[in-house]
Amino acid sequence: MRSLMHRRAFYGIGLALAALAWLLLWLWSQSPYGRYLDHGDWTQIGIAGAICAALPFGETLLPAALYVLGWVLMLGAMMLPTVLPILDVYARLVRRRPDRLALIGLVICGYLAAWLLFGAAAHLADLGLAALVRRSDWLTFNGWALGAAVIAGAGAFQFSDLKRRCLERCRMPMSFVIEHWQGRRDHLNAARLGWRHGLFCVGCCWALMLLMFVIGTGNLGWMLLLGGVMAVEKNFAWGRRISTPLGLGLLGWSAALIAVNLWGLG
Repeated sequence: MRSLMHRRAFYGIGLALAALAWLLLWLWSQSPYGRYLDHGDWTQIGIAGAICAALPFGETLLPAALYVLGWVLMLGAMMLPTVLPILDVYARLVRRRPDRLALIGLVICGYLAAWLLFGAAAHLADLGLAALVRRSDWLTFNGWALGAAVIAGAGAFQFSDLKRRCLERCRMPMSFVIEHWQGRRDHLNAARLGWRHGLFCVGCCWALMLLMFVIGTGNLGWMLLLGGVMAVEKNFAWGRRISTPLGLGLLGWSAALIAVNLWGLG
């Protein structure tokens, strides 16, 4: 009975933290800096612009720090509910250890590190595409083609073997923890466990996360929808049933986007 109460409290705290991340994102989106969640230029307005002007390398460091903060809040809002099962398993495994909070924190840090690496790569790719669009007259007037390509790629990835294998690993938190929690260097292994789980999570969700760069990383409604889809896919056995309809829906969306724009061009 006590164990059940502890698990309910654990999930309650985890979901409360996710809700807090959603609240902070909403407050950010309602602020004068709301549009900068979409990777705009942080150096132009308000106190951020003043700090950029005052600090050495401010125009580089502050936007990067704010981007990381926004990305971490997005991860907390969208991905925390999807990793609660593995954190629950690990927390029960180390519940009698005096350093259990530090170990759980290291698992979370390792997990975030994998997603931060993906976020950095996605952000650089986004900047590269923006530079490409500026150099191409056709892409300047037909940016929809890049969006359609990303949406189609996300749809096709739903049918890939990589997606299936990564999802299977994410759906077995007990076996995953047992497999990766071993050795004498407990703190290093805790961070490594979180890192490896993060890599599998990136492996099954990266294509869906890229959709945020198409629809806007500041769009909380789409974030909530995508977060819910990823939570269902990862945490429920019946989640595999939505992969095919989701993939077909994304491919259909891409085809419709292409048809509408080509018809308009015609």
